[in-house]
Amino acid sequence: MDAVRVSALRQSLTGSGWLESAGLFAGALRHEVSRRTAGGLLLVGTESYEPWHLAAHLDDEALWSGVPRLAPTLLRHQVPEGAPAHLSYGLGRLTEVRRGVTVLVVAPAAAGAPLLERVHDARRGGATVLALDTGDRELAGLAHERLAVPGAGEEPFDLVQHLVSTAAGATPTTRSRLARLAQRLAAPTAARW
Repeated sequence: MDAVRVSALRQSLTGSGWLESAGLFAGALRHEVSRRTAGGLLLVGTESYEPWHLAAHLDDEALWSGVPRLAPTLLRHQVPEGAPAHLSYGLGRLTEVRRGVTVLVVAPAAAGAPLLERVHDARRGGATVLALDTGDRELAGLAHERLAVPGAGEEPFDLVQHLVSTAAGATPTTRSRLARLAQRLAAPTAARW
């Protein structure tokens, strides 16, 4: 999705709450990866859904934003023989996860027991778990941060992924920083004594 389409999408969603929700989730993602080691973002989908599209967008945002830690390592349920090195990481990597890693689970359907077990292992190992899903309660119980898109079909779920990747790469603009400063200056002073 190009910048013009993302901008049009943003305009059409203004006031719906989705921009704010995606922005908050993306902010949590950006915050987590900024505290992590390089290569510390692991991206995994369900057995029937590999979030390769989100991986590509996060790679782009990492480059454009100057935040290389946004570039994820895509974990796959089945790694085909002869897969390129950057696409040859399996779910076994989740059992090796330790503190300093962020696991982003993208689940447009139920995550399934095998994936949930691996995510649980990663969380127990010290990883921070983020989830983008359509209402999986078991996954919600494992996630530190979550963006649920209940009842979303394939297209809306993909659009939310675009919003999240774009917002994760965005830096606060001078205007938004000035707006926050003005808000603080206009707020009533706190009684200190």
